[in-house]
Amino acid sequence: MTAAGTDFEEVRSVALQIARCLIDAGHETYFAGGCVRDRLFGFAPTDIDIATAATPDAVRAIFPRARGVGASFGVMLVPNDGCSIEVATFRSDFAYEDGRRPGRVRYGTAEEDAQRRDFTINGLFEVPSDGRIVDLVGGRADIEARILRAIGDPEDRFEEDRLRMLRGVRFAARFDLAMEPATEAAISARADRLGGVSRERVGQELRRMLADRGRVRAAVLVESTTLDRTVLDAGRSMETSGHPRLAVMPESASWIDALAAWELDRGTAGDAVERLTPALVLSNEETATLRGLLETRRRLLEAWDTLGVAARKRLAATALFARSCDLLATEAPDLVAGIHRDTDVLRSTGLAPVPLVTGEDLKAIGLKAGPVFGRILTEVYDAQLEGRVHGREDAIALARSLGEAPADAEGDA
Repeated sequence: MTAAGTDFEEVRSVALQIARCLIDAGHETYFAGGCVRDRLFGFAPTDIDIATAATPDAVRAIFPRARGVGASFGVMLVPNDGCSIEVATFRSDFAYEDGRRPGRVRYGTAEEDAQRRDFTINGLFEVPSDGRIVDLVGGRADIEARILRAIGDPEDRFEEDRLRMLRGVRFAARFDLAMEPATEAAISARADRLGGVSRERVGQELRRMLADRGRVRAAVLVESTTLDRTVLDAGRSMETSGHPRLAVMPESASWIDALAAWELDRGTAGDAVERLTPALVLSNEETATLRGLLETRRRLLEAWDTLGVAARKRLAATALFARSCDLLATEAPDLVAGIHRDTDVLRSTGLAPVPLVTGEDLKAIGLKAGPVFGRILTEVYDAQLEGRVHGREDAIALARSLGEAPADAEGDA
């Protein structure tokens, strides 16, 4: 764990200081998990975790400011120089009671700690002082062979924490790994049990998958293992041929845009918003974005050629227009190229100029506030967008005629 905005080399330096203190106090200590894995895959780690033989009490004795963040599991957070490093005591886990956490733990050895982890690529340790790898689970060989393999019996690993099935898909996609057959078979056999995992945790994993460059592989694996039935609340599993839209989404596209493309590939976009909002625990903003992307894409596909100038300008000025064009371009690139040409022309006269007439202006010319205000303001603004009125006086005159104001109601226009 790191402080926001902290350079990784600074984090590594702080983690090295903490590790040295633990080692100097006589405790076997390593860098562990994701930071070791990422380095061996050639990725820049984002944080560093420490695994040690020191118990939480021993950690606190060395670092008085340390606090427990998972004290019952031996996890302490050690602050130092603006960073906070997670320090976890070597442990072995007893029976998992809720498909997520062990009922209790016992502090143990590095070997026991490695064996309790999920996949061999995550079970590696690194000697802090010189970077040597301590491999007690065969993870380095699997990295070299580009294989994702559960540690020990995969059925046991997934029964302990069922979210590991989805994490396995994410790791295989992110690092472009083949799934070891027994590991993949265990996921497929237990896919329905993911339903017992909190929807928040499922949604968080899917966000990370679809935000990554390996998103297409992730979608393929979610479907081939039948996890899609639960992840997407699909009711039934389906394998999409080629994922044509998702495959050509810009790499920079957000995860929610990728989700929209995936739903279109699956042919299930019609009820996507209603189904996925609870299934993935989407925020109000995420729900609005998904709905807006799909609706704007539909309007562009079905109606752009028939829209008038004002309607086109209004649509082109919306917040999701560009992203919806990117989504539509995955299936109709020629249409989107034409939309961009049309929009360039529209932009030359202003897509969203400041309205020439406001509600206060309507009151000033003698119109009474009411539902008619909205209609008048819309029609006057359309005329402005289309260039049928030039300047404020023309716009006020049009508003007066639309509202059938008394001829002698001059106002201060």
